[in-house]
Amino acid sequence: MATHDSAVALVAVRDEPLSVDEALDAVRHPACGGVALFVGLVRDHDHGDAVTGLEYSAHPSALATMQEVCEHVLATSDAVRVAAVHRTGTLAIGDLAVVVAASAPHRGQAFDACRAVIDTLKARTPIWKHQSLGDGSTEWVGLP
Repeated sequence: MATHDSAVALVAVRDEPLSVDEALDAVRHPACGGVALFVGLVRDHDHGDAVTGLEYSAHPSALATMQEVCEHVLATSDAVRVAAVHRTGTLAIGDLAVVVAASAPHRGQAFDACRAVIDTLKARTPIWKHQSLGDGSTEWVGLP
């Protein structure tokens, strides 16, 4: 486990475009030789259906849940810094929906921490996706 200056460097839920550079800069640390990034983009399909756009909605507890997830990953991994930012509002195909970054002394540790953050965020954070489909219908994804 990392013990030197470990930090949740950035956690946010925003209704404005996200920045990969912001997340990368947030996790830089002189003890870290590895940084892993995950960038989730809005794609043009889902389970065989065409997607024309979507809207993300977040419960008021989403930010606190994201913070808890990041703190847990720091406490249980070799990561030194982590960052997670999720978009809300109306997004178009190709827009950034989520950016996660993790830094660690070595690349494998950074990859493991980054995967742990995004996988746990997807499972626990109350953020829901309302997709507009190519046939004119809509569907909610991720509702409890």
